[in-house]
Amino acid sequence: MSGNEMKYIRDAFDSNWIAPLGPNVDAFEREIANYVGVNEAVAVSSGTAAIHLALSLLEIKKGDKVFCSTLTFVASANPILYQGAEPVFIDSEPDTWNMSPQALERALQESAIHGNLPKAVIVVNLYGQSAKMDEIVPLCNQFDVPIIEDAAESLGSSYKGKASGTFGKFGVYSFNGNKIITTSSGGMLVSDDQELLKKARFLATQAKDPAPHYQHSTVGYNYRMSNVLAGIGRAQLEVLGERVKARRLIFERYKQELDSIPGIKFMPELNNSQSNRWLTAITIDEKIVGFSNHSLLNSLADENIEARPVWKPLHMQPLFEGTKFYLHIEDMNISEHLFHNGLCLPSGSNLKEFDQMRIIKCVKDFLSIKV
Repeated sequence: MSGNEMKYIRDAFDSNWIAPLGPNVDAFEREIANYVGVNEAVAVSSGTAAIHLALSLLEIKKGDKVFCSTLTFVASANPILYQGAEPVFIDSEPDTWNMSPQALERALQESAIHGNLPKAVIVVNLYGQSAKMDEIVPLCNQFDVPIIEDAAESLGSSYKGKASGTFGKFGVYSFNGNKIITTSSGGMLVSDDQELLKKARFLATQAKDPAPHYQHSTVGYNYRMSNVLAGIGRAQLEVLGERVKARRLIFERYKQELDSIPGIKFMPELNNSQSNRWLTAITIDEKIVGFSNHSLLNSLADENIEARPVWKPLHMQPLFEGTKFYLHIEDMNISEHLFHNGLCLPSGSNLKEFDQMRIIKCVKDFLSIKV
């Protein structure tokens, strides 16, 4: 916590605005919209809820197809199933670990030939790094397919001077407890389309028709953020710049200490972009280093250090067995390679230098034993 959260929480209690909606919600929406440079924002209960609302606003239904990055957390794709639609997964590319424009182009061309274009493309900005939007946006525009930009992990990142999450029809942020700023749980849907976000508010508050009694003509959701949690978010947003600076410093320290080790590579950062470095992610070439990502993970766990594998690609998940998947290029499966070789190191904004150096020492000690 930043230390200023209680001010906004007290305001909520003193004014008796506790339940969903209230002055903190209104202010948090304005502040996020101003920060990222969009016309409108809607505060909701989670990033997953924001993706679901975006799909609902695009009127995606049973039988429709939605393209989605495969290297991501399951929450990026679950809302596709909520709508009864069919997910199609797109491989990563090596420069950002995000959606491959080459794979996306083949998928769109093939779908166009068969007269079955997707109703949306969900592009994920993995671990804070933006995808290659200057290639992805023109492709989607060419086929008139709207983009939902899943920036759940990339608030505070930028791509060619523009905020991550502002390139598509909709952008999505998450304030889950593990994100760079948190409201304990929560999310935000952003867009320049104010009319659609007005409808998002309607859907997110149980789709209550304007009537003196409770009347409902369409399916709605209980997705609005509470005034208390929005107060936490306002205080967190005030220190977002400090959090990004802290995470990038943590990344640079890891890189300085470990980058010279043959076989260890760090997640890249595109030129003219800035990642918030939500997590510091590396790949380990077992043939060169002599140990696997999982053996290092287990060794760190023995020292009470929690590291994590890179996300397991969604096309490999039992939930999505049999779904269509497009490779980056022929005979090159980037997402599976990253999963089998990747590792996320401890990266919390409050990670002390002393603790980080202990982590680095454990990695080096493990390496020396294996070598």
